Amino acid sequence: MSRDPRVDAYVARAAPFARPILEHIRARVHAAVPDVVETLKWSAPSFTRDGKILLMMAAFKKHAALNFWRGQELRGGEASGEAMGQFGKLTSLADLPGDDEFDRLIRQAADLAATAPAPRKVKHEPKPPAELHPDFAKALAANPRAKATLDAFPPSARRDYLDWIAEAKQDKTRAKRIADAVQWLGEGKRRHWKYENC
Repeated sequence: MSRDPRVDAYVARAAPFARPILEHIRARVHAAVPDVVETLKWSAPSFTRDGKILLMMAAFKKHAALNFWRGQELRGGEASGEAMGQFGKLTSLADLPGDDEFDRLIRQAADLAATAPAPRKVKHEPKPPAELHPDFAKALAANPRAKATLDAFPPSARRDYLDWIAEAKQDKTRAKRIADAVQWLGEGKRRHWKYENC
């Protein structure tokens, strides 16, 4: 059995109620699919086989979660609306399926990952271009440096500013946002510049 020390550390840091849940999931996965590999994906313990994710588990303050990577195919679209994964908020071992059922699901997940192609992602229509509010256009015309910065941004960064200003419900709010935007753009900053180095 291959155990990742990062998963050991994750389980050790989990709330006391969650540790037995996580250890039970871990034990069942290794029992059902002996060649599974433990890793962390998105900071959560995950189990893979041949590089393909089978399932993930996570612990939160008041619940744990179990998420089969292709759970919709495994459980016929059945999903929990209250937590990540297909089993809802797990607060005790009793919330998990019985060992036989759980082992069957784990083996099915491994078979599905090995044999079935990944489902195609649904393509969405592209968003229409964001519109420049007339008041913002006037403010940018008065500050060529801010306008040049906005024009040089990729579409998503431009949209951040344009949508933020367009979403203002009151003229006073819009005017404040325009003033802030022109100042930040004049300094070469993106809309969410405060969070870029966090």
